[in-house]
Amino acid sequence: MPYKHNDRKRHHFKKHAYALNNYREYNQALRQRGRFDIWISEDIISNWQHDDRVYDGTGSSVKYPNSTIEACHYIRLVYKLPLRQAQGFIENVLMKLGMDNLQCPDYTLLSKRLKQLNLTAPRFRKYEKPDEKIAAIAIDSTGLKRFGKDEWHQEKHKVNAKRIWRKAHFAVDEGHFIQGAVLTDKNTMDDQVVGTLCQSIITDIEHVSADKMYDTNAVYQILEDHFPDAEIVIPPKDNTFADEAHHPKRMSNLIGCFALGIIG
Repeated sequence: MPYKHNDRKRHHFKKHAYALNNYREYNQALRQRGRFDIWISEDIISNWQHDDRVYDGTGSSVKYPNSTIEACHYIRLVYKLPLRQAQGFIENVLMKLGMDNLQCPDYTLLSKRLKQLNLTAPRFRKYEKPDEKIAAIAIDSTGLKRFGKDEWHQEKHKVNAKRIWRKAHFAVDEGHFIQGAVLTDKNTMDDQVVGTLCQSIITDIEHVSADKMYDTNAVYQILEDHFPDAEIVIPPKDNTFADEAHHPKRMSNLIGCFALGIIG
Protein backbone atom coordinates (compact mmCIF):
# COMPACT_ATOMS: atom_id res chain seq x y z
CA MET A 1 0.00 0.00 0.00
CA PRO A 2 1.27 3.51 -0.78
CA TYR A 3 2.60 5.61 2.08
CA LYS A 4 2.45 2.62 4.39
CA HIS A 5 6.06 3.24 5.42
CA ASN A 6 5.14 6.56 7.05
CA ASP A 7 1.93 5.28 8.57
CA ARG A 8 3.11 5.37 12.18
CA LYS A 9 4.29 8.96 11.70
CA ARG A 10 0.98 10.26 10.31
CA HIS A 11 -1.35 8.89 12.96
CA HIS A 12 -1.07 9.99 16.56
CA PHE A 13 -3.41 9.41 19.43
CA LYS A 14 -4.69 12.61 20.91
CA LYS A 15 -3.50 13.18 24.44
CA HIS A 16 -6.32 12.77 26.91
CA ALA A 17 -7.22 16.00 28.69
CA TYR A 18 -8.18 15.54 32.33
CA ALA A 19 -10.87 17.78 33.73
CA LEU A 20 -9.65 19.91 36.63
CA ASN A 21 -12.43 19.98 39.21
CA ASN A 22 -10.56 21.36 42.22
CA TYR A 23 -9.11 24.45 40.55
CA ARG A 24 -9.07 26.50 43.75
CA GLU A 25 -6.99 23.94 45.65
CA TYR A 26 -4.79 23.35 42.60
CA ASN A 27 -4.15 27.06 42.18
CA GLN A 28 -3.38 27.46 45.87
CA ALA A 29 -0.94 24.54 45.76
CA LEU A 30 0.93 26.13 42.85
CA ARG A 31 1.19 29.40 44.74
CA GLN A 32 2.43 27.61 47.85
CA ARG A 33 5.48 26.42 45.91
CA GLY A 34 6.86 29.95 46.02
CA ARG A 35 6.21 30.48 49.72
CA PHE A 36 8.99 30.44 52.28
CA ASP A 37 8.87 30.76 56.07
CA ILE A 38 11.68 32.10 58.24
CA TRP A 39 11.66 31.43 61.97
CA ILE A 40 14.13 33.27 64.19
CA SER A 41 14.56 32.16 67.78
CA GLU A 42 13.28 34.47 70.50
CA ASP A 43 16.66 34.26 72.21
CA ILE A 44 18.37 35.74 69.15
CA ILE A 45 15.71 38.43 68.66
CA SER A 46 15.82 39.52 72.32
CA ASN A 47 19.61 39.74 72.15
CA TRP A 48 19.87 41.05 68.58
CA GLN A 49 21.58 44.35 69.37
CA HIS A 50 22.76 46.34 72.38
CA ASP A 51 21.47 49.90 72.13
CA ASP A 52 22.70 50.89 75.60
CA ARG A 53 26.42 50.93 74.95
CA VAL A 54 28.93 52.12 77.53
CA TYR A 55 31.58 54.69 76.55
CA ASP A 56 34.05 54.73 79.47
CA GLY A 57 37.19 55.69 77.58
CA THR A 58 38.42 52.11 77.19
CA GLY A 59 36.46 51.40 74.03
CA SER A 60 32.74 50.89 73.64
CA SER A 61 31.10 47.50 73.79
CA VAL A 62 29.98 45.84 70.58
CA LYS A 63 26.50 46.65 69.31
CA TYR A 64 25.84 43.24 67.75
CA PRO A 65 26.71 40.10 69.74
CA ASN A 66 28.23 37.03 68.13
CA SER A 67 24.83 35.29 67.98
CA THR A 68 23.52 38.01 65.63
CA ILE A 69 26.55 37.75 63.36
CA GLU A 70 26.18 33.96 63.24
CA ALA A 71 22.45 34.21 62.44
CA CYS A 72 23.18 36.56 59.53
CA HIS A 73 25.90 34.23 58.34
CA TYR A 74 23.62 31.17 58.32
CA ILE A 75 20.87 33.03 56.45
CA ARG A 76 23.48 34.09 53.93
CA LEU A 77 24.62 30.49 53.49
CA VAL A 78 21.11 29.11 53.02
CA TYR A 79 20.18 31.57 50.27
CA LYS A 80 23.72 31.82 48.83
CA LEU A 81 23.84 35.61 49.03
CA PRO A 82 26.81 37.99 48.88
CA LEU A 83 27.26 40.25 51.88
CA ARG A 84 25.46 43.27 50.41
CA GLN A 85 22.47 41.24 49.25
CA ALA A 86 22.41 39.43 52.59
CA GLN A 87 22.18 42.76 54.40
CA GLY A 88 19.28 43.91 52.24
CA PHE A 89 17.51 40.57 52.61
CA ILE A 90 17.76 40.56 56.41
CA GLU A 91 16.65 44.19 56.63
CA ASN A 92 13.56 43.33 54.59
CA VAL A 93 12.82 40.29 56.76
CA LEU A 94 13.04 42.37 59.94
CA MET A 95 10.75 44.97 58.40
CA LYS A 96 8.21 42.32 57.39
CA LEU A 97 8.26 40.95 60.93
CA GLY A 98 7.42 44.41 62.27
CA MET A 99 10.75 44.81 64.05
CA ASP A 100 11.62 48.27 62.82
CA ASN A 101 13.68 48.92 65.96
CA LEU A 102 16.19 46.24 64.95
CA GLN A 103 18.91 46.84 62.41
CA CYS A 104 20.99 44.49 60.31
CA PRO A 105 24.76 44.74 60.69
CA ASP A 106 26.46 46.54 57.82
CA TYR A 107 28.08 44.30 55.23
CA THR A 108 31.52 45.68 56.06
CA LEU A 109 30.96 44.92 59.75
CA LEU A 110 29.74 41.43 58.84
CA SER A 111 32.92 40.82 56.86
CA LYS A 112 35.18 41.91 59.73
CA ARG A 113 33.29 40.05 62.45
CA LEU A 114 32.99 36.86 60.40
CA LYS A 115 36.74 36.92 59.89
CA GLN A 116 37.23 37.24 63.66
CA LEU A 117 34.78 34.42 64.41
CA ASN A 118 36.44 32.23 61.78
CA LEU A 119 33.11 30.87 60.54
CA THR A 120 33.29 28.86 57.36
CA ALA A 121 30.76 26.96 55.28
CA PRO A 122 30.84 23.19 55.87
CA ARG A 123 32.45 21.28 53.01
CA PHE A 124 32.37 17.53 52.69
CA ARG A 125 34.80 15.75 50.43
CA LYS A 126 34.68 12.19 49.24
CA TYR A 127 37.74 11.18 51.21
CA GLU A 128 36.39 12.62 54.48
CA LYS A 129 34.80 9.95 56.62
CA PRO A 130 31.63 11.09 58.41
CA ASP A 131 31.24 10.81 62.15
CA GLU A 132 30.01 7.50 63.49
CA LYS A 133 27.27 9.18 65.51
CA ILE A 134 24.21 10.20 63.50
CA ALA A 135 21.81 12.69 65.04
CA ALA A 136 19.02 12.61 62.46
CA ILE A 137 18.08 10.99 59.18
CA ALA A 138 15.55 11.79 56.46
CA ILE A 139 13.94 9.09 54.31
CA ASP A 140 12.63 9.69 50.79
CA SER A 141 12.65 8.28 47.26
CA THR A 142 13.15 9.54 43.73
CA GLY A 143 12.61 8.23 40.22
CA LEU A 144 15.37 7.11 37.88
CA LYS A 145 14.84 6.74 34.13
CA ARG A 146 16.90 4.20 32.21
CA PHE A 147 17.20 5.00 28.52
CA GLY A 148 17.57 2.72 25.55
CA LYS A 149 18.89 3.86 22.18
CA ASP A 150 19.14 7.50 21.22
CA GLU A 151 16.46 9.40 19.32
CA TRP A 152 18.17 9.06 15.92
CA HIS A 153 18.34 5.29 16.30
CA GLN A 154 14.64 5.22 17.21
CA GLU A 155 13.67 7.32 14.18
CA LYS A 156 15.85 5.43 11.72
CA HIS A 157 14.91 1.89 12.69
CA LYS A 158 11.40 2.60 14.01
CA VAL A 159 12.07 1.11 17.44
CA ASN A 160 10.69 2.11 20.80
CA ALA A 161 12.62 4.19 23.28
CA LYS A 162 12.60 1.35 25.82
CA ARG A 163 12.62 3.71 28.75
CA ILE A 164 12.32 1.92 32.06
CA TRP A 165 11.69 3.58 35.41
CA ARG A 166 13.32 2.61 38.68
CA LYS A 167 12.89 4.00 42.19
CA ALA A 168 15.83 4.86 44.43
CA HIS A 169 15.13 5.02 48.16
CA PHE A 170 17.58 6.89 50.40
CA ALA A 171 18.22 7.50 54.09
CA VAL A 172 20.33 10.66 54.44
CA ASP A 173 21.83 12.07 57.64
CA GLU A 174 22.23 15.71 58.68
CA GLY A 175 25.61 15.90 56.94
CA HIS A 176 24.06 14.92 53.57
CA PHE A 177 25.79 11.52 53.67
CA ILE A 178 23.76 8.58 52.38
CA GLN A 179 23.43 6.03 55.17
CA GLY A 180 21.14 3.63 53.31
CA ALA A 181 20.07 3.11 49.70
CA VAL A 182 17.75 0.64 47.97
CA LEU A 183 16.92 0.36 44.25
CA THR A 184 13.51 -1.12 43.37
CA ASP A 185 11.11 -1.22 40.46
CA LYS A 186 8.60 1.55 39.88
CA ASN A 187 5.71 -0.38 41.45
CA THR A 188 7.30 -0.69 44.89
CA MET A 189 5.70 1.58 47.46
CA ASP A 190 7.91 3.87 49.53
CA ASP A 191 6.84 2.42 52.87
CA GLN A 192 7.75 -1.14 51.82
CA VAL A 193 11.52 -0.56 51.91
CA VAL A 194 11.83 1.29 55.22
CA GLY A 195 12.92 -1.88 57.01
CA THR A 196 15.68 -2.54 54.48
CA LEU A 197 16.94 1.04 54.79
CA CYS A 198 17.00 0.83 58.58
CA GLN A 199 19.00 -2.41 58.55
CA SER A 200 21.97 -0.59 57.02
CA ILE A 201 22.09 1.91 59.92
CA ILE A 202 23.70 0.41 63.01
CA THR A 203 24.04 3.55 65.18
CA ASP A 204 21.48 5.20 67.43
CA ILE A 205 19.29 7.86 65.85
CA GLU A 206 17.73 10.79 67.68
CA HIS A 207 15.39 12.06 64.95
CA VAL A 208 13.72 10.48 61.89
CA SER A 209 11.71 12.51 59.37
CA ALA A 210 9.82 11.55 56.21
CA ASP A 211 6.90 12.76 54.11
CA LYS A 212 3.27 11.69 54.36
CA MET A 213 3.77 8.68 52.08
CA TYR A 214 5.37 6.96 55.07
CA ASP A 215 2.46 7.71 57.42
CA THR A 216 1.46 4.12 58.22
CA ASN A 217 1.39 2.11 61.42
CA ALA A 218 3.82 -0.40 59.91
CA VAL A 219 6.44 2.30 59.25
CA TYR A 220 6.12 3.67 62.78
CA GLN A 221 6.56 0.18 64.20
CA ILE A 222 9.63 -0.52 62.06
CA LEU A 223 11.25 2.78 63.04
CA GLU A 224 10.52 2.20 66.72
CA ASP A 225 11.99 -1.31 66.57
CA HIS A 226 15.23 -0.06 65.01
CA PHE A 227 15.48 3.29 66.84
CA PRO A 228 13.54 3.06 70.14
CA ASP A 229 14.59 6.48 71.44
CA ALA A 230 14.22 8.39 68.16
CA GLU A 231 11.70 11.15 67.62
CA ILE A 232 9.59 10.30 64.56
CA VAL A 233 8.26 13.26 62.57
CA ILE A 234 5.94 12.26 59.72
CA PRO A 235 3.03 14.51 58.66
CA PRO A 236 -0.32 12.70 58.53
CA LYS A 237 -1.97 11.79 55.28
CA ASP A 238 -5.02 13.68 54.09
CA ASN A 239 -8.34 12.60 55.61
CA THR A 240 -6.59 10.73 58.43
CA PHE A 241 -8.51 10.67 61.70
CA ALA A 242 -7.64 9.70 65.24
CA ASP A 243 -8.06 6.02 65.99
CA GLU A 244 -7.07 3.92 68.98
CA ALA A 245 -5.64 1.33 66.59
CA HIS A 246 -2.95 3.80 65.46
CA HIS A 247 0.62 3.49 66.70
CA PRO A 248 1.13 5.65 69.85
CA LYS A 249 3.74 7.90 68.19
CA ARG A 250 1.59 8.25 65.08
CA MET A 251 -1.38 9.15 67.27
CA SER A 252 0.72 11.76 69.09
CA ASN A 253 1.82 13.37 65.81
CA LEU A 254 -1.75 13.33 64.53
CA ILE A 255 -3.09 15.10 67.62
CA GLY A 256 -0.26 17.64 67.48
CA CYS A 257 -0.99 18.45 63.82
CA PHE A 258 -4.69 18.86 64.57
CA ALA A 259 -3.95 21.18 67.50
CA LEU A 260 -1.10 23.28 66.07
CA GLY A 261 -1.33 22.74 62.31
CA ILE A 262 1.43 22.00 59.82
CA ILE A 263 3.94 24.68 58.76
CA GLY A 264 3.77 25.33 55.03
